[in-house]
Amino acid sequence: MNAYMGTNDMRAIEASAISGNDPKAKAVLDAFCYQIAKEIGAMAAVLHGKVDQIILTGGIAYGKPVTDAIADYVSYISGITVIPGEDELLALAQGGLRVLKGEEEAKIY
Repeated sequence: MNAYMGTNDMRAIEASAISGNDPKAKAVLDAFCYQIAKEIGAMAAVLHGKVDQIILTGGIAYGKPVTDAIADYVSYISGITVIPGEDELLALAQGGLRVLKGEEEAKIY
């Protein structure tokens, strides 16, 4: 976002895109959602379509326009859960620690 829009404030980009005042913001936001949808589709293919759930998280998940656009592309694959928040790195680290401690088994895909 920063390279295309000069900011990484997704709220400002969403506002510009939705208001219709900035066609570039809309194009960049649409491309962003499209790219995420392509990656979700690629992962679904790798998993042979056996997708339990699609989880959208991170700070960007606070933006309903973004999560709705992504859901429009990929909701046929599996259910979608939106969990806004910026603690994904902490969650990944805690998950890795649980595996290392033997509290949880690592999944192999």
